[in-house]
Amino acid sequence: MKRRDFLKKAGAGTAVAAGTLAAPAIVKARTEITMVSTWPRDFPGLGTGAQRFADSLSELSDGRLNVTYYASGERVKPFDSFDEVASGNAQMYHAADYYWKGKHPGWAYFTAVPFGFVYSEMNAWINWGGGQALWDELSADFGLKCLTCGNTGVQMGGWFRKEINSADDLKGLKMRIPGLGGDVMAKLGASPVSLPGSQIYENLMSGAIDATEWVGLLNDIEIILLIRCRRREVEVSIDERLTARIEQGVNITLIPPSLLYRLEFTIKII
Repeated sequence: MKRRDFLKKAGAGTAVAAGTLAAPAIVKARTEITMVSTWPRDFPGLGTGAQRFADSLSELSDGRLNVTYYASGERVKPFDSFDEVASGNAQMYHAADYYWKGKHPGWAYFTAVPFGFVYSEMNAWINWGGGQALWDELSADFGLKCLTCGNTGVQMGGWFRKEINSADDLKGLKMRIPGLGGDVMAKLGASPVSLPGSQIYENLMSGAIDATEWVGLLNDIEIILLIRCRRREVEVSIDERLTARIEQGVNITLIPPSLLYRLEFTIKII
């Protein structure tokens, strides 16, 4: 047999063999993830963003990460989200980390600081200014891993049942305001109250609180419209001198380190 003929036949045989081999069976590893949240279901912006994030993880991972999402109150109370994940009963939460300031003051700095960073500065600090490393150090003590997952931008300083004309008007004022902003108001004589968003309206209407801050006009206007639709004699006004309070990087997703690699890869795709 001539060498050229041998090479031709050998090559043809190899091609046929490769074509007849069965494709390798690839088993898709499926990870079940329970995700809890501090936001009501279908709540514009915060709630819908969390829901979309959960759906996107499942879709873009081709089902390898199967996320079951629970809005506030559907699995645990809003402010129990942290403990639900830290204990291992759930694998992820979507929330504002300043809700956990009572567990460690450092949590507040990864949501908002009064008169602090705007959203672009917060993103720069977290991603390129060493913020993520500090965040990792803090969250590691609780067995968690933090990743930014949304940003509300500048928020209103507050909505009040009565007009605020001086600092004296803040004394004794019961105001829904968490985080370091609550500490500032306390220094001015107010009584800060921590409430989940789903309870703001009823507490404002009943007089349990005298003032509130929430997210921004997109979400705040719903509270005002609900009050006006009720035609109750509750005066709610915004004091422009208090609107400089900035909250950014509000929405945070935490996961155990065991899920980090797969989740970070998927987030980059999103």
